[in-house]
Amino acid sequence: MFSLRKIMALQIVSIVCFILLTGCTAKNQLRQIEQADSVIKYKESLAKPTRFSNLYPGKKSYLITCKDNCYQSSPVVECETPAENCRFIGEQSPPKVNTGFSFRWLGHASFYIKSPEGSTLLLDPVSEQFDWPVNWAFKLSAGFFRNEPQWPSLSEIGDVDAVLYSHIHYDHFNKADIEKIGTDTQYFVPLGFAAHFPNNGYRINEMAWFSKTTLAELKINFVPAHHFSSRILIPYLYEDKDVTLWGGWVIEHQGQRIFFAGDTGYSEHFKDIQQRYGDMDVCLMPIASYFHRENSAWYRYVHTTPEDALVAAQALNCKVMIPWGYGNNSWKMGDHSSHSPLLRLLKMHKAMNSPIPLHILNEGEEVTF
Repeated sequence: MFSLRKIMALQIVSIVCFILLTGCTAKNQLRQIEQADSVIKYKESLAKPTRFSNLYPGKKSYLITCKDNCYQSSPVVECETPAENCRFIGEQSPPKVNTGFSFRWLGHASFYIKSPEGSTLLLDPVSEQFDWPVNWAFKLSAGFFRNEPQWPSLSEIGDVDAVLYSHIHYDHFNKADIEKIGTDTQYFVPLGFAAHFPNNGYRINEMAWFSKTTLAELKINFVPAHHFSSRILIPYLYEDKDVTLWGGWVIEHQGQRIFFAGDTGYSEHFKDIQQRYGDMDVCLMPIASYFHRENSAWYRYVHTTPEDALVAAQALNCKVMIPWGYGNNSWKMGDHSSHSPLLRLLKMHKAMNSPIPLHILNEGEEVTF
């Protein structure tokens, strides 16, 4: 439960955030974005400004839910204390997926990706804490700052060709990081996102669901997710709620497809993506922030449980799934502990007899498929 002091702190933070949010604009959409087949769904409301909606809103039913012993220890996850400060130590044989892409998991939803021909991408980079002053609001309510991850070197950051963002929530988009990354790279973002950049030369490409563009040898496709967006914490200050879009990414290269889900709950949009693009080779899937208490319906509505992620990966026909969201550098938002989602994933992968191969990364590790 939040104390009155914590609620007042969050209110003050929200007001400051709203003040900082207004007046920021960015333009310079430089790349050709093909929007002909794009899809947008708006909320049926007279509210101004227009707000986006999920493709499949409404009450959900889920194929399977872990109910008993969901967080039992595993011989391949070595922990200092139960489900905390852990490291995956299992032996893994990379599946026969010849994409030529390398994937370095930086922590939470952040990835550093290199294509077979050398193009480099950052997905949802957040190198430190939340943007100020939300970082202190989180510390006040949760009692800790997250452990900061090992970040790419300055030369690697300087050579990044593109940054792809899924949505504007603080754990996926950090204004301090775009200042560090700078204006020499391309930014691919959802509709409405450019207003959150300073207006000083950033090359920003806003995209609708199922729109596409190119980057060197890569095809970049923005795809739906089942989520929401906002930067303001207190409900009565939700002027920005759902006025920017949210989604995931399909990155294509010579018939190979990389899927990054972004934050999402399970819905029929996964089947839509598979039908439009075909089977996915490597799927980067969220398995955390679904909340472990009985009142978890809203959290699960917008975040996949580990078992939901496995069902989604099967709908996408993923050849391999790399999970994210857990870890020693996580914020542990809505989860038992740093590695409870991973323990639940390993249990449910076996219980469901899932045909989807898993490849588990510790933060900072890299794999090439």
